Amino acid sequence: MKNFFLETTGMFFLDGGMGTQLQLRGLEPGEIPELWNLRRPGDVRAVHEAYYAAGSNAVYANTFGANGEKYHGDAPLRDVVFAGVAIAREAASNVGGRRFVALDVAPTGRLLKPSGDFEFDAAYDAFAEEVRLGAEAGVDFIAIETMSDSYELKAAVLAAKENSDLPILATVALGDDGKLLTGANVECVAAMLEGLRVDAIGLNCGLGPDRMLEHVKRLASFTSLPVAVKPNAGMPQVVDGRTVFTVGPEEFARDVASLVDAGATIVGGCCGTTPAHIKAVHDLLASRPVAERAMPRPSAFVTSGSRVVEIPLEDTIVIGERINPTGKKKLKAALAEGDVAYVLREAVSQADAGAHILDVNVGVPGLDEPAVLDSTIQAIQSVTDLPLQIDTSDPRALERALRHYNGKALVNSVNGKEESLNAVLPLVAKYGGAVVALTLDEAGIPPTAEGRLAIAKKILARGAEYGLKPSDFVIDVLCLAVSADPNSANVILDALGRVKTELGCRTCLGVSNISFGLPARPLLTATFYTMAMARGLSAGIVNPLSSDMMAAYRAYRALCAKDPACGEWIEAFKDWTPAAGGVAAGQARGATQGGASDGDALSAAIRKGLKSDASAEAKLAIANGVAPLDIIGNSIVPALEVVGKGFESGKMFLPQLLMAAEAAGAAFDVVRASMPPQDASSVKGPIVMATVKGDIHDIGKNICRALLENYGFKVIDLGRDVAPETVVEAAKREKARLVGLSALMTTTVGAMEETVRLVHEQVPGCLVTVGGAVLTADYAAKIGADSYSRDAMGLVRYAEKIFA
Repeated sequence: MKNFFLETTGMFFLDGGMGTQLQLRGLEPGEIPELWNLRRPGDVRAVHEAYYAAGSNAVYANTFGANGEKYHGDAPLRDVVFAGVAIAREAASNVGGRRFVALDVAPTGRLLKPSGDFEFDAAYDAFAEEVRLGAEAGVDFIAIETMSDSYELKAAVLAAKENSDLPILATVALGDDGKLLTGANVECVAAMLEGLRVDAIGLNCGLGPDRMLEHVKRLASFTSLPVAVKPNAGMPQVVDGRTVFTVGPEEFARDVASLVDAGATIVGGCCGTTPAHIKAVHDLLASRPVAERAMPRPSAFVTSGSRVVEIPLEDTIVIGERINPTGKKKLKAALAEGDVAYVLREAVSQADAGAHILDVNVGVPGLDEPAVLDSTIQAIQSVTDLPLQIDTSDPRALERALRHYNGKALVNSVNGKEESLNAVLPLVAKYGGAVVALTLDEAGIPPTAEGRLAIAKKILARGAEYGLKPSDFVIDVLCLAVSADPNSANVILDALGRVKTELGCRTCLGVSNISFGLPARPLLTATFYTMAMARGLSAGIVNPLSSDMMAAYRAYRALCAKDPACGEWIEAFKDWTPAAGGVAAGQARGATQGGASDGDALSAAIRKGLKSDASAEAKLAIANGVAPLDIIGNSIVPALEVVGKGFESGKMFLPQLLMAAEAAGAAFDVVRASMPPQDASSVKGPIVMATVKGDIHDIGKNICRALLENYGFKVIDLGRDVAPETVVEAAKREKARLVGLSALMTTTVGAMEETVRLVHEQVPGCLVTVGGAVLTADYAAKIGADSYSRDAMGLVRYAEKIFA
């Protein structure tokens, strides 16, 4: 089906909020909105008709919660989706004109592993079922919205691509910090979505139009895709006992016009917006010509779930080579024995030493490579936010790893052989990676720069057949030892320069091969590394724990004006002192075996999220006679404080916070087992927690529970969709001094207010703290809550005050 997002010559207008409109028509707190497709279709149709009449080119069918994981109504899901699409289609027919209907695909309400407990494939299955139903029912495009986790977003996009041939519009919900819940910024999201080849991308919910502006500017300057916006009508407030959004239609339209000036061409509204808001936007913008947007320069980006790294054309980065068993007996043994902790230490140490991307190869004979590569990559992504280079020659292993990779990976590699081209390029095109291209073919490695350049051109041409651009490739001209061919270095350097100048492509190189078979290898390799960077090497695949290699890298960048004010050089070598026979007495900071580490080993393991190491270090401390309470007070809690403050300051993100909490939990388990009963009973609390009636999104609550438990609190988790009376009963039974309530949906904040009221009435002395994406501190105060917790660490701080 044609992509009308790209074909339209003017603005494309979407609808506004559905849930808040149904509330005005009588939707009760906790009632399932999608069931109105069957029970009150006339009201749903009236909302759609009002939006079409206001100027919407497309409306979202009332299917926001219609996936198998989220939907818990008593009617079959198929009936709900088909009715929702039919109602929207009927409304379009009633209003007349060319109108479109989108399938509304929203989050499952679960946090995916490793941060949560929900499997990627289970999320995919839930989305795939909804997409199949929507496609069969006859929608025009898939609208994936309100995503706060880039990994869940990837599952939804793959489900849409593999179960329909419809255009895909994908929008995410940013927090106040401009990032998703799991840490990705707009550039990180855009790089992944462009790689997955969606048709339009953008932002919805979370923020009002004024607070979206800076993020839309960044997004429009980064992506070449059409940009969509569906802001809230501000944030909710309580006025005369009712939940209202305070940004009116005219103000909303003026703010949306600023978003259009910033590059958006697809516009609508989210929570709190009405047909009047959409009409005001349409009236202001319908006749305005769409300004031609300056497209970003072609760039090569790879991402993790929360970090984007550019493979530069005019600079250079480091790809850590240590997770590759070739020539590494300890790593080979660790992989064969399933010692994941060893691999994770290698990942963390390379990240600490300054690597930008980590190569991951698990090619040990006898291993189930597809399974081991998949699980190893997922484990590594749980402890570092660096993008990964998936290194395998097995197409089955590559596809499985690419599918489950959180972000846009770098693939190592494709080459000029027909077998490789046919196996690898389709996978890169499907899953959206960048790919290393080795300049060899059926005849081997050409001895000349011209021969290697010819193979690179062949690979680029074949990539174009799959829609891949030159910026999707990183050309490896292959490093052969000078001990075997004295002219090897000259050929390599010539080929590097020509790939950059003639093809405009990035390059990479396994640098250490140059010195094979010669003495003093680090000195020879580091010298060649500097020469290669000077000829245009974009990414050196090196050992970042080698002080020689990292000194060469940092020196080159400082000397070539690529290190502003020599800041990285100064930071790395500020403790440097001269020493005979070596680069430095006490190597450069972050380039020692094991990486940078301050404090004791247990605290370091917790900060890095190394669960097995934390458990082992706690056992060692107990065996060495350290008192259990001293371990908690001097190692575990201080480590959590460091991570917590890093999260609060925006220097660390949710995945790192949760993995540190898991590592602390593993250490706590060891310590508690050794504690006498009177010490073990010193747990603080209890705290009763629940997601309110009608809301099945328990991501935030689960995060808070994990943090509280690892700060020594007892938590009574009542789950999701919990009635006010159930919360009151639990608070009474547990004699709780604190209740925590969570809500994500605007349609359930009424249930939160009722729960707060009942707790205060029936459980004297019990305080209530609330949190969730639709809440603010002002709103929390107006519904009677004692506290508003902006995030999990905020709740921990509040609980510490209450139970001090």
